[in-house]
Amino acid sequence: MGIDFNLSPEQLAVQANAREFAQRVLAPGITAIEAAPNDWESFLSTREAFREFAKAGFTRSFIPTEYGGGGLSMIDFAISAEELAAVDPNVPTTLLGNGLALNPVITFGTEAQKRKFLIPFVEDTEGDLLAAYAFTEVDGGANFDSDDPQAGVKTIAELQGDTWVINGQKHFTVNGTGWDRNGASLFCVICRTDPQKGAKESLSVIMVPGNTPGISVGEVYDKVGQRAVVAPRVHFDDVRVPRENIIGQPGDGVQMVSIAFSWTAALIGAAAVGIMRTAFEEALEFALTDTRGGSKPVIVHQGPAYLLADIKMRIEASRYLSWKACQYFEETGGLAEEIAIMAKVYCSELAVQSVYDAMRIKGVNTYVKRFSPLERLMRNAMAMPLYDGGNMGVRRRQLQEMFMQPGYHSMLAARSEMPPWVKA
Repeated sequence: MGIDFNLSPEQLAVQANAREFAQRVLAPGITAIEAAPNDWESFLSTREAFREFAKAGFTRSFIPTEYGGGGLSMIDFAISAEELAAVDPNVPTTLLGNGLALNPVITFGTEAQKRKFLIPFVEDTEGDLLAAYAFTEVDGGANFDSDDPQAGVKTIAELQGDTWVINGQKHFTVNGTGWDRNGASLFCVICRTDPQKGAKESLSVIMVPGNTPGISVGEVYDKVGQRAVVAPRVHFDDVRVPRENIIGQPGDGVQMVSIAFSWTAALIGAAAVGIMRTAFEEALEFALTDTRGGSKPVIVHQGPAYLLADIKMRIEASRYLSWKACQYFEETGGLAEEIAIMAKVYCSELAVQSVYDAMRIKGVNTYVKRFSPLERLMRNAMAMPLYDGGNMGVRRRQLQEMFMQPGYHSMLAARSEMPPWVKA
């Protein structure tokens, strides 16, 4: 039996619906996003668009059907992500932030925890609830899994009776402001439960309702791109939550963080394809119609035409790599990370290169906001190699460690086999 890359009628419908939704809901908001004086105002300008996401079911699409969610497969999610990001990645990234924060509950939560933390998001048809993944420490997140108790995650949760008391600071906490700047509806806090133990013994995931005393939102960072994705510093000062809010056991956090980031990694690959596609279409239209003062359209010249060919090849390779990452993730329950990591690194870096090449084709006018959308595409694409586990600080190191595992073989991922070192 051959490998079939054809989309089913249902998937074609998902693609068409996402494309129509993006043009109707996201496209009109781009001007307000870009005109806002800072990232907080830019984020607030997307409130109605996120409300439309909730009404359309996007905000519960990744939650399993048994809890009232849409149960959307990862490939279907990737198909939608490409269409949405092709228009604008800001609101889709807010949605992805919700999914990242809820992923440990979906994957590892008890039945009681799933009902407690997932059902409110299913019932939220107005997009009022935002979840935030409180992961990155003020001094970075690259060494979150360090065995050195003096390194890695500095946010500490101390068990006092039946209560976790959490202290620490996180930054780049997507969705961390909530809609009122008083905090997200729910925080997924990555912390250690023992300052004397390394990550493999103490790294933990604790769910913290946003109205818990002791949570405060600090600076809301103004970024170069993806300005409507809010990413503040958040402080946790003697934040007290019940003992049962921990997902799994101390030390399980290493695997939970890895799986959650693998889920988003594959989808970021798909979003990068959307950005590349828009850049290609913009450059192709220009090359077919503009002569730059010459006698023939730009596309007849080999230099621009070859750049267009390179961009299109990157789009096709990246799309299928992302689809493969989604398939491999679901077949292994997220335990096999190799292709997801590769999709995030490869597609995000090619997105930056492809937008730059499209700018080279159109020339200096692309550096002026009112002349071309490519300037905006470049600022939005540049974030992708840096966030969600930076490609240099985290992602390539993950691959490096994988290559050194006993039993590693280069064909494991190609055959969709479970790596022998992974404990299910």
